[in-house]
Amino acid sequence: MQQAALPPPPSAPTRQPELRPTSELLAGGQLPRWAVSAAAGGSIAVALLLFVSGINPGVAQSVIVAVVLFVVVQTMWSFVVEGRRHAVDRLMTTVVYATCVAAVVPLIEILGTVLVKGLASLNAEFLTNSMRNVSPRAPGGGLAHAMVGTIEQVLAATLIAVPIGVLVAVYLVEYGSGKLAVSVSFFTDVMTGVPSVVAGLFVYTCWVLTFGMERSGFAASLALVILMLPIVVRTSEEMLKLVPNELREASYALGVPKWVTIIKIVIPTALAGMITGIMLAVARVAGETAPLLLTTFLSQSMNWDLFHGPQTALPTFVWDQIASGTDASVNRAWSGVLILILFVAILFIGAKLVARIFAPKAH
Repeated sequence: MQQAALPPPPSAPTRQPELRPTSELLAGGQLPRWAVSAAAGGSIAVALLLFVSGINPGVAQSVIVAVVLFVVVQTMWSFVVEGRRHAVDRLMTTVVYATCVAAVVPLIEILGTVLVKGLASLNAEFLTNSMRNVSPRAPGGGLAHAMVGTIEQVLAATLIAVPIGVLVAVYLVEYGSGKLAVSVSFFTDVMTGVPSVVAGLFVYTCWVLTFGMERSGFAASLALVILMLPIVVRTSEEMLKLVPNELREASYALGVPKWVTIIKIVIPTALAGMITGIMLAVARVAGETAPLLLTTFLSQSMNWDLFHGPQTALPTFVWDQIASGTDASVNRAWSGVLILILFVAILFIGAKLVARIFAPKAH
């Protein structure tokens, strides 16, 4: 018996060629290595030509023109040779580097200017003397009294703000629930945006005018406490939230009370980040001027008493020297700014070192 022939298998449908955009048809190449240098050189040459001809007389404007021309030329060149995706990638990379340079260059210029002008009057006499009996027009004098005021005021504010801020953060993370926690969190956010002059005005109104206390370094410390509290609360709260819940649950499973778990396990685990946040808060208030002018004003003499009499700090010292307007006082102001920057830098470095010491060790 003859077997019937099997029908041939169906042929695969022919795939119609896709229509590709013109940019993809032209893609596939790669810009030569000298393309970026050529685009940069041409952009700079055009900007210099415009600057020399007087069409674009400003230096900053010429730099902006050169950057814009470089971005446009490089992007269009890459679009033609490499395609749209590579062109967009080059564009975004250039924008990222440009924004980084735009942020770093002014910072370097500011630090360089302060360093050059601040070193002019910086010497041992400047660091050990005060401005007592020193004329604003005469050279000499120093900021020892301002350094003492800054250290005392910031230290007192830290001793008040840190315990309160850490306890508030512990409450929000470990115990907070309901309307009270929402209200505390809300007012913490509000305090973060309060201008420093408002904090100084509040302390001056309540502490000096209402309670009749004198303007002193301690009144300035109270104003700094208001500015430090929201930073300490928020940074400590975020660090406590990063502690794994498994650590708490393991402690509770062993029968350890909650308050002991917080003290022995939660806080030590988050301590490194909390210290960093606290030091950042200290560095932030160390340069405040407005609340100090309202609460303690300034003095040209050394005042070791935090609770009585006006007391100068580094920010008010700089403000006073700038207000005098003489060459000698302006030079002293630049040196004061340099010392203030070094003070803040020391706090940042100290925060990093302390955080590294208290960081949990991997076993």
